[in-house]
Amino acid sequence: MKLKLKKLKDQVLVITGASSGIGLVTARMAAKEGAKLVLASRSESALRQLSDEINRGGGQATYVVADVSKQEEVQAIARKAQERFGGFDTWINNAGVSIYGKVEEVPIEDMRKLFETNFWGLIYGSLEAAKHLKSKGGAIINLGSILSDVTAILQTIYSASKHAVKGFTDGLRMELEMEGAPISVTLIQPAAIDTPYPLHAKNFMEREAKHAPPAYAPETVARAILHSCTTPERSVVVGGGGRAFIGMEHWTPALLDKFMEKSFVKQEKADYAPRPLGHNGLDKALGQLEERGNYPGHTRENSYYTQAVTAGSPALRTALLAGAGVALAAWISRKKASNGHAHKD
Repeated sequence: MKLKLKKLKDQVLVITGASSGIGLVTARMAAKEGAKLVLASRSESALRQLSDEINRGGGQATYVVADVSKQEEVQAIARKAQERFGGFDTWINNAGVSIYGKVEEVPIEDMRKLFETNFWGLIYGSLEAAKHLKSKGGAIINLGSILSDVTAILQTIYSASKHAVKGFTDGLRMELEMEGAPISVTLIQPAAIDTPYPLHAKNFMEREAKHAPPAYAPETVARAILHSCTTPERSVVVGGGGRAFIGMEHWTPALLDKFMEKSFVKQEKADYAPRPLGHNGLDKALGQLEERGNYPGHTRENSYYTQAVTAGSPALRTALLAGAGVALAAWISRKKASNGHAHKD
């Protein structure tokens, strides 16, 4: 069967992690485009509020309370889509949790719990989606990160989970292509996005977590996701700043390591005390409809890089990738030189 994705207004979308951040913004944006929605997260109150909001606005949405770390609850999402809408066309694996802190200070139990959601939850969703879509066609969209290629210091376990997500997504894509299955498999790789991500993370640092600059609005990711619902994409990096970091990882990794150790480690800490350790989304659902987080700087409402690559030719993508990497390398080199001069003085 030939791969052909429907227009968004004709699709049923499953979105996990739909009650905050990227998932919430994607749901609201998709509803405005006419898509029918099956929303999933751990918070029933937030899901009910969002579904009511969409349905009152003329859209069509239903919800399933589900912890994606439990395979049977992921299977229940697929059943609800079948019962309510006769199936689905795109499955978006967006649910995720995070941890900040030195890896030697993070309990192994917390590391495993993070992987159960970020990695195994995504596997459960992908396999459920593939089983359903092989006979009709559609899209599987997995939320990775620029940290699928780069490791952020003090976010080591989260970065490791997103590396694993990329490995699984690439392998699944190749196997489905080898079978001739009419399924598009896309990895979305956001840079820092101004969502409640730092506030929902389990934080073992001495100060509150925040994003290092530059940070982009969640709408930039939602647009990339919805583009990939209708247009087959292998992967989409959201944010030119993120693409630059990936370029540095490939071309000058030692220099990027030093930047992480000297500068980034300071940029991801706020100047105030952290929340109580128990207030985190790793251990429990926080249950609020929140789109934005605590980023203190200017949030970039658009990513012109991402808009260009999702609309442009392969040659344009290559040129943009190279340009972004060179620009960041030059900036880090200047900063390193400047710090060296300051130290000598």
